Amino acid sequence: MIKLILKEMRINQYTKNLLVFAAPLFAGRIFNEAIFLKSVLIFFAFSFTSSIVYIFNDIIDKDKDSLHPQKCKRPIASKQLSVPMAVLGQVILVIIIIFIIVYAGKYLALILSVYVIINLLYSVILKHKVILDIMCIAIGFVLRAFAGVIAVFESGMTNWFILCVFMLSLFLALSKRRHELELFKCEKERQRKVLHFYSIPLIDQLITIVSAMTITSYALFATEQNSVTYSHSYGMMITIPLVVYGLFRYLYLVHVKNLGGAPEDVLLHDKHILMTVMLYVICIIFARNF
Repeated sequence: MIKLILKEMRINQYTKNLLVFAAPLFAGRIFNEAIFLKSVLIFFAFSFTSSIVYIFNDIIDKDKDSLHPQKCKRPIASKQLSVPMAVLGQVILVIIIIFIIVYAGKYLALILSVYVIINLLYSVILKHKVILDIMCIAIGFVLRAFAGVIAVFESGMTNWFILCVFMLSLFLALSKRRHELELFKCEKERQRKVLHFYSIPLIDQLITIVSAMTITSYALFATEQNSVTYSHSYGMMITIPLVVYGLFRYLYLVHVKNLGGAPEDVLLHDKHILMTVMLYVICIIFARNF
């Protein structure tokens, strides 16, 4: 039963919540013991909150998921895990999150509350609304970025970084929708409802726009950080080619390899993306501290 609950929590998707470490990383305080500990707790708070949402979604969509080639293997959809036991798992996660909030502060509680409300609206209504569905996903990532800053530093974050996170999230969400359209192009009755309002040409056009805006917003963010934060002339500027390559590589995987349905799997299994992310983090640490 514990294994089934852990599987239902989708721990492999916790990589999305690594975004909470962005603020201390860019601020050069990732190695501060107190800041790092609080960031780890925030990471788990967001991860457990997302697991609660995943379980809620799977309970609502259990009949639809049972028809999906991959989702039918989930414990609730396959009826290996009963709904009452899944709810019990949610209650345990809520208790753990409350303890973390007591330590991390009221701002984390506010951000998590907004995150849950948006995801509940998404689960019930907005996931069926074209464009609004991917906007909700992107806002979820922005809230993760805010958590890394407000809950840890209780201060603001550069607008360019927020815009960059938002655009990158839209890029990943659109790539996922494209993958789903390709997966079910011959079996439209098995598609999620909102996919009936999308088309491959439309999504490709939106991806092109969002890709350009992601690179532009990151370049402006890097330039701003370089002039304000870093003493070396290169600073954050050296990371721009890595971001461009990572984005191009992901586009290659989406259009040529027909991947993109699960961004967390791409991060963990594509060695080019993984190495780019690792090199990116090393460059930031080096530029910020040496």
